[in-house]
Amino acid sequence: MTFTTRPEIKGTFGVATSTHWIASAVGMKILEAGGTAADAAVAMGFTLNVVEPHLNGPLGDMPLLVRAAEEAAPRVICGQGVAPAGATIAHYRGEGLETIPGSGLLATVVPGAFDAWMLLLRDQGRLSLREVLEPAIHYARHGHPMLPRVAATIASLEDFFAKEWPTSHATWLPGGKLPQAEALFCNPVLADTWERLLSEAETARGRTAQIGAARRAFYQGFVAEEIDRWMGEACLMDASGTAHRGVLTGEDMADWQASYEEALSVDYEGWTLWKGGFWTQGPTMLQSLRLLEGSGIAGMDSRGADFVHQVTEVMKLAFADREAYYGDPAQAEIPGEVLLSRAYAEGRRGLVGRAASLEQRPGLIEGFEALAEAAIARAKAREALGGFGVSAGEPTMAHLSEKRGDTVHIDVIDRWGNAVSATPSGGWLQSSPVVPGLGMPLNSRAQMFWLEEGLATSLAPGRRPRTTLSPSMAEAPDGTRHAFGTPGGDQQDQWQLMLFLRLVHGGMNLQEAIDAPLFNTAHFQASFDPRAVSPGHLMVEPDFGPEVIEELRARGHRLEVSEPWAIGRLTAASRAPDGLLRAAATPRLMQAYAIGR
Repeated sequence: MTFTTRPEIKGTFGVATSTHWIASAVGMKILEAGGTAADAAVAMGFTLNVVEPHLNGPLGDMPLLVRAAEEAAPRVICGQGVAPAGATIAHYRGEGLETIPGSGLLATVVPGAFDAWMLLLRDQGRLSLREVLEPAIHYARHGHPMLPRVAATIASLEDFFAKEWPTSHATWLPGGKLPQAEALFCNPVLADTWERLLSEAETARGRTAQIGAARRAFYQGFVAEEIDRWMGEACLMDASGTAHRGVLTGEDMADWQASYEEALSVDYEGWTLWKGGFWTQGPTMLQSLRLLEGSGIAGMDSRGADFVHQVTEVMKLAFADREAYYGDPAQAEIPGEVLLSRAYAEGRRGLVGRAASLEQRPGLIEGFEALAEAAIARAKAREALGGFGVSAGEPTMAHLSEKRGDTVHIDVIDRWGNAVSATPSGGWLQSSPVVPGLGMPLNSRAQMFWLEEGLATSLAPGRRPRTTLSPSMAEAPDGTRHAFGTPGGDQQDQWQLMLFLRLVHGGMNLQEAIDAPLFNTAHFQASFDPRAVSPGHLMVEPDFGPEVIEELRARGHRLEVSEPWAIGRLTAASRAPDGLLRAAATPRLMQAYAIGR
């Protein structure tokens, strides 16, 4: 398959990008109806739940960045739910588990995405709850063309659903028949759920009150009640090969709310980049930029072996720190200031040599040495799994199994300059059974915890799992504001780093930077079950060319060459100081779209 670089979308009214064309169109519709970037993002998010159920769902999780036109920096909305009160290491060990399964009821944390959307809508939107939910209700009720990948995922699980997850069988194989690719597919139970939520919300007067009523209906009312009832009686098969009961309760849901946080940032070559906190993997991109300062990266050809090698080796160091030190700052001490400091990066930059490293090398931070040692030991123990770090969780693209889940991404900038970058995920149809009466599966984000004590990522009630979800915002020296991101699990900050470097150093526009060949490594500990480690692994697209590929092999990289145009699903949007809007989306998989006018 061969593509030529497509032109950027340009406009001054508004731009929207997402990983599905229907959602992008919905975003533009909302902007044209007078909605803000927040209104459009919310409507797109709920639509993506319907049209890409193998990639995200209403009971999933999400971090997002939002920047109002008048604000000097974005803020984070945390839509990452916490571990339930019953989610203790002792309980899971008592179930005979050494790690948390990648699917099923024990993998569930409090669903966070819905409340994050509601917080965004309440504070940054203009339209009513009904206006932003109506597109999702329409496609759930009347149908949408089923993506071939969704049909293939359901077909591969037909027997499992029939035997083990009957509620999923009823939802995804209505009438017992396999859905066909490109044929209209409906989820009437999900449509009923949203209609009931609207009916209850609209008993309140006023936009803000209705959003508040919807939040209560979801977390304290009928949605939580249905989940609580079902979790009390269900005992279903999961990835461990054994049936287990879940521990999530309605009380867990009632005790949690989405919240605002300050975004973390670094300055780099006159640019500022913002990411989520250490409960995401976002700081790996910030650390990587610190390590690249003074490395000569600006003078390297971004399609050349030197660039690929330097970036890969830097990312190995940043992700080694992720495995040792990242976690929920509300429950664990995180040496964040040290990790993002120039002094720390200076001490580690010299570890990058001419040859590919095959070692896990987290930094040794005073007072935290035991965490580094534990991360190295875990990685060594998981190396025996082999493979390339691919798991039952998020990482996917054309070269991976259809049974694996993934994520979606949304970027929106409106005519006033308000911007949103969001990465919703979880609630995948293949990873958790459908909750009866709701038409939606639960999430499986708890699989990112470890069942050993004393870690920043140890399973503990009320703790956020360290998620891979990682939207981005940046500002260029001329004041141009950017919002960008991608699905892809552990690869998210890898692909985004390449996009950012090509914007900063390569002189490329958004579309050129997205279309340039991509690469990623699974050298470090994977985030998803079975948590494999593949020292020295490097996957590259063939468009780098045979000379670059052979040079990388000569440097010791354990190379995997993907199919053409098979890595990354980046999208991006920007707004220049004069008001000109630009947007771009990857042509890979022919699914992501950018729309604007």
